[in-house]
Amino acid sequence: MNILFYCPFRFNINSKNLLSLGGIESLNIELCKNLAKKKFNIYLATYCSKEIKKKNLKNIPIKNINNYKDNIRFDIIVSSNYPNIFNSFRNSKKILWMHNTLAIEKAFRKNKLLSILKNNITAVFVSKYLESQTSNLYLFNKKIIIPNFLSNKFIVNKSNYKRKNNLIWSVQREKGLKETMDIWVNYIYPKNKKTKLFIFGIDKSKFIKLKNYYKKYNIIFFGRVKKDKLKKIYETSLGMICLGYDETFCLNAIEANACGLPVITFGKTVLKNIIKNNYNGFIVKDYKSLSIKILELIDKDQSNKNKYINNSIKSSKKYHLNKIKKKWVKLFSTK
Repeated sequence: MNILFYCPFRFNINSKNLLSLGGIESLNIELCKNLAKKKFNIYLATYCSKEIKKKNLKNIPIKNINNYKDNIRFDIIVSSNYPNIFNSFRNSKKILWMHNTLAIEKAFRKNKLLSILKNNITAVFVSKYLESQTSNLYLFNKKIIIPNFLSNKFIVNKSNYKRKNNLIWSVQREKGLKETMDIWVNYIYPKNKKTKLFIFGIDKSKFIKLKNYYKKYNIIFFGRVKKDKLKKIYETSLGMICLGYDETFCLNAIEANACGLPVITFGKTVLKNIIKNNYNGFIVKDYKSLSIKILELIDKDQSNKNKYINNSIKSSKKYHLNKIKKKWVKLFSTK
């Protein structure tokens, strides 16, 4: 079976160490590599400069895709967010891998609407929440929920119970960050001057003038770092702050759980389904409650902290790639 994954971003299957590699790109790389081991013939089309081949996987340049179309019959096309590619493959099974929300107005403006309506598409949503936020007017042939999966890089083989009382912010969007730093300065730091807030993913240049001010309160900006470094810090920290704005799946929360970090959240968007209160995280109602919960977590005895570490790791296991991959294989075999 020949399967084409279409992911129009600038990367290739050897880009694992690029700091700019986002969630969609990483998911495509890992899923394609894993499916290729199942004896599927996998083609991954990206904005790369040349073809790269590894066993049953070929990473092909998007600019050359018509050359492959003339020589290979793709049984299935899986496109991440971009339906227009389906117009060129009339006889293939068409799967739109929906990672983000797509309003009707945006689909029309981005010239995607007609491609969705005329191509008999199966839509794969990364969460039930995302499906609920997507208009029924698209008239998809089928709607299927297949959650995103945990990168093998974040799977922990042995739990680490020796943790520092440090918290993590790893969301690339800034919504809620200023308020979170304010409660840290005014409430968390005065009561616990050793605990630190590590901020990843945010452009450090935006806070360059305030960097030294925040550093006085143990708020440290890292910007984007490699996943290996991120995992190492996760495994020695206490918890993650992920408020839940604009999340359609939230890989950050799953990765945090996998490393034993309970997630403190407002329970908005998909976080209300991923985080079970007082099990693998805590759902709070506002910033005051957030500050109280952070201090409570810091003050818990070791046995309680160990419980949240174990619960978090356990809850992440249902997102392991080997489990999620089976859902994809089943979809590919369904007519």
